[in-house]
Amino acid sequence: MFSRLYHSTLALAESPRAAYALALVAFAESSFFPIPPDIILVPMALAKPHRAWAYAGLCTAASVLGGMLGYAIGALLYDTVGQWLIGLYHYADRAEELRAFYARWGALFILIKGLTPIPYKLVTIVSGLLGYNFALFVLLSLITRGARFFLLAGLLNRFGEPLKPLLERHFALFLGVLALTIVAGFWIAARFL
Repeated sequence: MFSRLYHSTLALAESPRAAYALALVAFAESSFFPIPPDIILVPMALAKPHRAWAYAGLCTAASVLGGMLGYAIGALLYDTVGQWLIGLYHYADRAEELRAFYARWGALFILIKGLTPIPYKLVTIVSGLLGYNFALFVLLSLITRGARFFLLAGLLNRFGEPLKPLLERHFALFLGVLALTIVAGFWIAARFL
């Protein structure tokens, strides 16, 4: 089953639709979708290591655009969609605590969060909800999301060939680690933020 999934993911990574799928997942993950774009970025960069930098750029741009949507959800739609999403992640009862935290540590939080498994959509929605400076939010998002995706692309560009057979043999483990990372990110966000 995992072998078939791996090969279908590689087939998608090598298809002309791959860039669209990557951009769509990166965009959605920054505002409402729980799966990070790494699930597509890794196979794409392994399939075409010479394109890893372009994929990282696309991922960064789409992620920041998705972050702008998340910001808009927080700023404009909090009473409907934003409140539902914040409630989904169990943050509704901690809004004032978040306001105080953001007033003091907002920039550092955005920079650090963009590199961690803590769901980035929480940062984008809360930034809009709390009226964080939009231009600064976009700049910090470009820095942190770019650093994350370009670091991953650099590693895959440099070490991709030796990793490719390893990933093929252990794709189920890769998916398991990615799933654990997502769960850990949500757990960290719920416990410590």
